[in-house]
Amino acid sequence: MHPIYKGQPTKQIACIDMMSFYASCMATLHNLDVRTVPIAVVGNLQQKGSVVLAASPAMKKKFRIKTGNRLFEIPSHPEIRLFEPKMSYFLKMSMAITHILHNYVPAEAIHVYSVDESFIDLTGTEKLWGDPVETVKDIQAEILETLNLPSTAGMGPNMLMAKLALDLEAKKTGFAKWTFEDVPAKLWTVSPLSEMWGIGRQTEKSLNNIGIYSVGDLAHADLERLEKKFGVMGNQYYHHAWGIDLSELGAPLLEGQVKSYGKGQTLYRDYVTRESVLVVILEMCEDVSRRAREGRREGRTVHLGIGYSKHSFGGGFSRSLSIEEATNDTMKIYKTCIALFDKFHDGRPVRKITISITNLEDETSMQLSFFDGHKLRNRKLGMVMDNIRDKYGSTSILRAVSLTEDGTAIGRSRLVGGHK
Repeated sequence: MHPIYKGQPTKQIACIDMMSFYASCMATLHNLDVRTVPIAVVGNLQQKGSVVLAASPAMKKKFRIKTGNRLFEIPSHPEIRLFEPKMSYFLKMSMAITHILHNYVPAEAIHVYSVDESFIDLTGTEKLWGDPVETVKDIQAEILETLNLPSTAGMGPNMLMAKLALDLEAKKTGFAKWTFEDVPAKLWTVSPLSEMWGIGRQTEKSLNNIGIYSVGDLAHADLERLEKKFGVMGNQYYHHAWGIDLSELGAPLLEGQVKSYGKGQTLYRDYVTRESVLVVILEMCEDVSRRAREGRREGRTVHLGIGYSKHSFGGGFSRSLSIEEATNDTMKIYKTCIALFDKFHDGRPVRKITISITNLEDETSMQLSFFDGHKLRNRKLGMVMDNIRDKYGSTSILRAVSLTEDGTAIGRSRLVGGHK
């Protein structure tokens, strides 16, 4: 084994992923086999442009419809079954999966990575359940038997290797276990680089520009050069190319501090007047500022994105404005958004709005100005409103604009993940 692996911890980590989770859940409700029936879960069956949120293997293979396609792209065929999402049911099923995992390992050995994917650490469970590989297969069998949800699973000596085994092999075969010995044959051959977990399209282009086109190229690149170009991430890319990952279970892979707080919303209809658009912008500023306060962070740059109605030929703008002092005050963020809107909006109807704050710093760095006696009062007021919403629900206290016909906060409070 290569000297780079000397002293590296080797655990029994598994990454279990539900097969076409949303489609599988809908299949259980309608007594269908997700592995053979072409199923698509669509955001809204009344809107031809609605997005496909999930597609079963048969839908992908036979009709070439996958996540991200639009409803109008799905052919009319008697075998195809279309459903709208039931987010509360999806979350219920996700919790049931976690409950099964708890039967095999303690809570601290489980990391729920997403609604349909979890890591578990089976290190030391051999005396209880025997070979960890067989234990993972037993877990998969129990999930299938009790919940009727098929799954795939990858295993490795760390979280990264388990995830790579899942994404690059197990999703085709059902199960795969990788060790460090498998890295040259199974990982280094991966190209383009964006197929490697943790490397996006932009990073791929940057690596290509310095002659790195495969994971093998990355593993044999000059570490000092990578660190000079990408900083600490260059070090991480290099070691990930060797399958080395020191993340602890429960810590996000590629962990880093939150760099922004944002919210995006596609409106139910075209918003024509300035006043109606500002109603939604205020609601969204409330949500963004609340999340920033919960994280005890403030931002110096406010971003506003506006998408115009397709009936007005689409398009839009995306602009930012930096302010003198970082804030998480709803009204300060809102006033900055108004300034951006009034400067760049060309009068066309609006159908999509995005808002975010960046250039974050710790809330504790706030300085009270002698000329702004209301700052501390506004901070306390915001915290009180946050506490009320946390205790009694997001609609327990609202701004008056949310009660108008242009407000969306009440309607969206009935959704989970933006869906029914």
